[in-house]
Amino acid sequence: MNLPRYEIETDKSSSVFGFVSEGIKGKIPKLIKYTETNIKGYYNLAFGDKDETTGDINDTVISNNGDPEKVLATVVATVYAFTANRENCYVYAKGSTKVRNRLYRMGITKYLGEIEIDFIIYGLANDAWEPFEKGTDYDAFLVYRKNG
Repeated sequence: MNLPRYEIETDKSSSVFGFVSEGIKGKIPKLIKYTETNIKGYYNLAFGDKDETTGDINDTVISNNGDPEKVLATVVATVYAFTANRENCYVYAKGSTKVRNRLYRMGITKYLGEIEIDFIIYGLANDAWEPFEKGTDYDAFLVYRKNG
């Protein structure tokens, strides 16, 4: 996706990313963490504001900084970076609320053609994974980076 995005910083393992959202409410630090689940090769994507006290992610705060598309483009850039050197890697994402899940679905829908060039994307509906379909509400998302 060739969209404006924020400059990201990462750790040595490329599993923790940070950036700063700049918008109508000022500069808000954000964090993205990829953590392997109990299933080998499956990673959970956690995203939210960086809690300056704990240094961890707060995924319940609503920033409304006026830059949602740039923020989502930045998160997508980390998915590319995270999966770049990991074969057979699945990334699981779920919004902390139904509203956030809807926002993610809308972003996926808007750029589905571009996403499908590099990824296979699934949605979780009725407790079953299915290929992502526009117009369907999903409880979570799963992406798999295509090889070569």
